[in-house]
Formats: sequence, structure tokens, C-alpha cells
Amino acid sequence: MADSGSVSTPDRVEGKTKATILCWFLGLGSLVAWNSMLTIGDYYYAVFPTYHASRVLTIVYQPFAVVTMAIMAYNEAKIETRRRNLIGYILFFLTTFGLVVIDLASSGKGGIGNYAAICVMVAGFGIADASVQGGMVGDLAFMCPEFIQSFFAGLAASGALTSGLRLITKAAFDKTNDGLRKGALLFLSISAFFEFVCIFLYAYMFPKIPIVKYFRKKAASQGSKTVKGDLAAAGIQTPSGESAEDVKVERLSNKQLIMKNLDYGLDLYIIYVLTLSIFPGFLYENTGEHQLGEWYAVVLIAMYNVWDLIGRYVPLINPIRLESRKGLVIACLSRILLIPCFYFTAKYGDQGWMIFLVSFLGLTNGYLTVCVLTVAPRGYTAPEQNALGNLLVLFLLAGIFSGVCLDWLWIIGNGSF
Repeated sequence: MADSGSVSTPDRVEGKTKATILCWFLGLGSLVAWNSMLTIGDYYYAVFPTYHASRVLTIVYQPFAVVTMAIMAYNEAKIETRRRNLIGYILFFLTTFGLVVIDLASSGKGGIGNYAAICVMVAGFGIADASVQGGMVGDLAFMCPEFIQSFFAGLAASGALTSGLRLITKAAFDKTNDGLRKGALLFLSISAFFEFVCIFLYAYMFPKIPIVKYFRKKAASQGSKTVKGDLAAAGIQTPSGESAEDVKVERLSNKQLIMKNLDYGLDLYIIYVLTLSIFPGFLYENTGEHQLGEWYAVVLIAMYNVWDLIGRYVPLINPIRLESRKGLVIACLSRILLIPCFYFTAKYGDQGWMIFLVSFLGLTNGYLTVCVLTVAPRGYTAPEQNALGNLLVLFLLAGIFSGVCLDWLWIIGNGSF
């Protein structure tokens, strides 16, 4: 595609490194609030000891994420990505700040009223997650595969960052009065700050990077309506002065895209069903007592997040990147063997084996996620890639929701209800 006298190949367009870095930060911001909630689970267990905080809050989060994502995936061709993502990041900021306000207003006390208010904020997280994650993946799907990899590395980095900070704050405040609460409030405040920064990065910096403008102009030339707001924000016209609405290009329907990529969708579904059936509820409630004591669950969460982050960078090594469709299916299905491994390790093994298993869970989760999402969009037009990105995120979120529901099976019959 001619680019109004500019360069015509993405390899020669400036800003790829800058865009990759910003994708990482935007990924970080799109999950840092929720990861903060997971990481301060020990605080919510202390405030609400009988409410199964990590399990209940996760299962509140997911229906809102899945339903919102389904609606947006169905209507993705009509929704401006810029408006969608900005609404998502703003909602992340408001709900995270809302959690701080709830805690300060209640002086950190429990009770069903405060718990219900927290659940409302968590539901907002779910809506924001669907808005941002689906919007960003759909947008990046017609750009460089490195952008998707970097965005998902940022998602994992949010978990590693919050886990690292949690270990530091737990150590710093452990012996102080009300130390658990101080650490939790610090966490939520940092998360709110990150969300605010992401609003600025996405609104004013990302749309103006030359390579991002190149891909969005190309998408507009292929009939995409989703890039209209971002092109306007960058101060450029669509190719040949045409509006995206004037360009008529035949594209596959969502149903056709699902049928052609059903294996990729099921890969993501299976990955996250398995992961969320273990993380985080099982790690908090079903791993028993060990030498690490109250640090045990925090360390397990940290190890998962660190290795999930590492796994998302492994596909950058070409010789070990898995691209075979059959190979991806086999690899995703084989992780089901981790279920009996976790069961018997929790029952008979020591903490070293559990830390190893959690690390492997995180490594494979991150690695397979990036492999699927960077391979699947190849060979389609930009509007089809945007639609496919949204559909794949829908499968991912549906897998998370199913895994969260299955996570409750670990406590059936053990007297925890």
C-alpha cells in the first residue's frame, strides 16, 4: 500500500522499538489492578476470613468480563478501538481508586456491606478487562507479532511486579501495627497510578508512532472502521482522503473466522481452564501448612507470575517457538496432567515440589499463550485480524471463567463451605 509518499514497508517505518515498549506498558496497565487484588489476597482473607475471597472475587470478575467481551466481539467492526480502550483504562483507574476509598471509609473493617462494595468494584474490573484486552489484541493483531508478544509480556509483568512488591511490603510492614492493611493500600494506590499513566500513553503517545500510523492507515484502506478515532487522534487522513466507511472490502464473517481458527480458540480455552482451576484459589486454600507459613501462598503466587513472564519471552527464540497447529493442540491438552500432579503434591509433597509445579504452570501458560496469539492472525486482512483477535480473547476469557468455576471443586467435601 502506498503511504502518501512515505515508505511502503513496515520494516522501514520508524518507531517499532518505541511501540513495542509502549505495548508492554499498556499490557502492564491492563492487568496490574486485578493482579494487585490477587496478590493482596492474604489481606482480604484476614478481613473476610469466611468469604473465600480469592475464589469469590475471581468468580465475580469473570462473568462481567466474558459477557462484555462477547458483546464487543459481536460488534467489534462497529466500535472505535480508541474509545473502547480509553473507556477501559479510565474504568480501571476509577475502580482501583474506588477500592482505596472503600477501605479508608470502612477503616479496613469486614462485613457483608463492605464485601459487596468490593465485589461491585471487581465487576468493574471485568468490564474494563474485556474492553481493553479485546480492543488491544484486536488492534495489535494487524500490526507486528512482536507487539502482541510485548503486550502479553506486559500482562505477565504486572503479576511479577505486584508479587515482587508484595514480598517487599510484607517484609517492610510485617512487624508494624496494621501492616497487612498498609501494604494493601500501597498496592492499590500504585495500581491506580499505573492505570492513570496508561490513559495518557494510549491517548497521546501510542497513536502518533509512525509504524502504528502505518498499520492503521493500511487497515483503513482495507475497510476497517475501528481505526477511525486513532487516525484522527494522530492528525492524519485515511488513504486517498477516503473515510473508512467508503472502503468496501469483502471479509470473512465472525462465524467463518471461528470455524477456520477453532483449534486456536480451543487452545486458549484449554490453557486458561487448566491454569485458573489452580491459580489462585487452590494455592491459597489447598496447599496445606509448610515451613514458609504465612509467606507460602505469597511465594507461590510470585513464582507463578515470574515464570509466566519468562514464558512469554521464550517464543522470541525462533528455534523453540511452537507454530504447528497440531503441536499446539497436543501441548495444550498435555497440561491437563498437571491436575493430578498438583493434587498429589498438595497431599504428599513438600513445598519445594509445589514451587516447582507452580513455576512450570506459569512457564507453560505464558509460552503457549504467546505462541497461539502470534501465529493465529497470519494471512488475513486487517479487519479480519481485528475480529479474530477479539474472538480469541473471548475464548481466553471463557477459559478463565470455566477454570474459576472448576476451582471450587477442590474444596467440595472438605468442610470449607
